[in-house]
Amino acid sequence: MKLVSFRHAGKESFGVVVNEGVVDLAPYASEVGSTLKQALALDSLTAIQTITRYAKATHAWADVEFLPVVPDPGKILCIGINYLEHLKETGRETPEKPTIFTRFADSQTAHNAAIVRPRASEKLDFEGELAVVIGRNARHVKAADALDYVAGYSCYNDGSVRDWQRHTSQLIPGKNFPRTGSFGPWLVTTDEVGDPSLLSLTTRLNGEVVQHATTDDLIFGIPALIEYISTFTELRPGDVIITGTTGGVGAYRQPPLWMKPGDAVEVEISKIGILKNSIVDE
Repeated sequence: MKLVSFRHAGKESFGVVVNEGVVDLAPYASEVGSTLKQALALDSLTAIQTITRYAKATHAWADVEFLPVVPDPGKILCIGINYLEHLKETGRETPEKPTIFTRFADSQTAHNAAIVRPRASEKLDFEGELAVVIGRNARHVKAADALDYVAGYSCYNDGSVRDWQRHTSQLIPGKNFPRTGSFGPWLVTTDEVGDPSLLSLTTRLNGEVVQHATTDDLIFGIPALIEYISTFTELRPGDVIITGTTGGVGAYRQPPLWMKPGDAVEVEISKIGILKNSIVDE
């Protein structure tokens, strides 16, 4: 099942993806919640599947505006230097523990929307990543049980303003300019994805492949990340873990390759879909 957050006729809602468009779940809000985050908190996925089993699209794709998959996550936790290929290009030593930084919800944009190059910098980099959306309250979770707490997966472009990221050892400024991180197009539930360590990830800039990896190259896999994170904070439904990017980022190319206005960037992950964005100036 694919779940999408969207805006239609000025109203925000969420629904189920079908071939022709989306089945709007607004009429069932009292039963399943009015947002994807609420649906996860209410453990409504089974009910949604039953409601929409034979449903037809209520809105065509041309009539809806995508929103970030979870527009209002309580936590967005991003993992740095978590693919071996990216580790090699940075020249760093293998980390003993995950490197974690945070994003704010208003730093996100959606599928088919623009990623914004900020006025303060021209060093806007691409980072194709696998996003994990939490489906249950998770605290002190063991790695062996961790995937039971996942609702599903999505694509993410963790756009980085590199010079601001490197002002100090803290990464947060360069990761939180408005609308620099793209999240979409939808959440694919775990039953459709299967083993998340067997996925293929590709980033394209203006049609050219700039990143390609399989998720078995992760240094810290999803179960290990959930175990580590749930030890120091409680993960709740709708929280998002952005699992890291692979090699090929613009900052380590010679010469560096930055995203600029007029560019088109795509992040494609097998079994999930393609996240597409244009680039504009602030």
